[in-house]
Amino acid sequence: MKKKRILAWIGIAILASMYLMDLILALSGSPAARQWLTASLVCTAAIPVLLYGFLVVTGRTGDKKDGPESGSPKEPPR
Repeated sequence: MKKKRILAWIGIAILASMYLMDLILALSGSPAARQWLTASLVCTAAIPVLLYGFLVVTGRTGDKKDGPESGSPKEPPR
């Protein structure tokens, strides 16, 4: 579960920084602002898909010691 949260925060940070850069470029009147906006819109769909794919691949190939979803049953308290 911790791996999912870390990747989610990384994705949020990347997208937020791209949109902040778009805003700064648009306000400064840069001719590249439209191209950066297009790239940000594409990344809005691509980054979550890539992060999900990464989680699927690492979940199937990696070890399952990352949390309670590891599949190992807990022993009941005595």
